Amino acid sequence: MDNRDETLRIIDLINDTYESEEAWHGPSLVGSLRDISPALAEARLTPNTHSIAEIVYHLTTWRIFVARKLQGDKDFEIRTPEKDWKVFGMVDEFEWETLQMELSLSQDELVSLLEQTEDDAYLEELVPGKNYSYYTLLHGIIHHDLYHAGQISLIKKGLTLRNFEERDVDTFDSDYGYGQDPY
Repeated sequence: MDNRDETLRIIDLINDTYESEEAWHGPSLVGSLRDISPALAEARLTPNTHSIAEIVYHLTTWRIFVARKLQGDKDFEIRTPEKDWKVFGMVDEFEWETLQMELSLSQDELVSLLEQTEDDAYLEELVPGKNYSYYTLLHGIIHHDLYHAGQISLIKKGLTLRNFEERDVDTFDSDYGYGQDPY
C-alpha cells in the first residue's frame, strides 16, 4: 500500500492557510477577506498598487494554474497581464461576491484533486512543462496564499486608517471640541 502522508499534510496546510480560524501565522485568507465591502475591495492605497479585488482574482488564477498542472495540462499558462492581474474599475456587490465565490471554488477544486491522489509518488515528479516538482508547486501555492493574505490585511488596514484620517480632517472644523468624539 502506498503512502499519502505528505499529501494529507499539504491538504491540511492548504486548508489552514485558506480558512482556519486558528492558524498560527495569523488571519487565514478567508479571515483577511472578512468585512471587506465592494468599495474597499476596489480601492487602492496608491495609484500604482493592486486593489484587494485584483489580488483575489490573482489568487484564484494561480490556484486554477495549480489545478490544471495537477490534471497534467502541460500547455496551460497564465503569465500574461490579462490572465494574471485583471484590472477592475468599479467593483459592485455582485462582482465582489463572484470573485470570492470563484476563490472558494478554486479551493474546493484544488483540495478535491489532491484528495484523489493515490500516493505521494507524484510529489517528486516534474510539473508538466516546468522544471520544478509538484512538491515545490504545492508548497509554492501555500506560500503565495500566505503572502497575499498578509498583503490584503495590510491594504485593508491602510485603507481603513486612511478613511478614518480623512473623516477626522473633514470634522476638524465642525462643532465638536478638541478631545470630543465626533462619531
